[in-house]
Amino acid sequence: MAIRKPNKLPQAAVLKQILKRCSSLGKKNVYDGNELPLDVPKGHFAVYVGVYRSRYIVPISFLTHPEFQCLLQRAEDEFGFDHDMGLTIPCEEAVFRSLTSMIR
Repeated sequence: MAIRKPNKLPQAAVLKQILKRCSSLGKKNVYDGNELPLDVPKGHFAVYVGVYRSRYIVPISFLTHPEFQCLLQRAEDEFGFDHDMGLTIPCEEAVFRSLTSMIR
């Protein structure tokens, strides 16, 4: 069993790291000059969910909700945040849609 080192960064710094990772959304998207996807509105970010890695655009405000933070923790535990696909949430799509509909 691996021992996790405690996260000593303040929550704001952790959220900034997550958002920075979210801007890496794959090679098929159209990007502006700042390497941000054009199809993601300001104040939102993309996540990939489910077996088929369906893409969802969610508001940044979700990052402050405890339920969404649990999903982010699961994503970090399962995939880490250092990969090229973008932020992948280990969750069934139906569960993700249900959760996000409650958060809104």
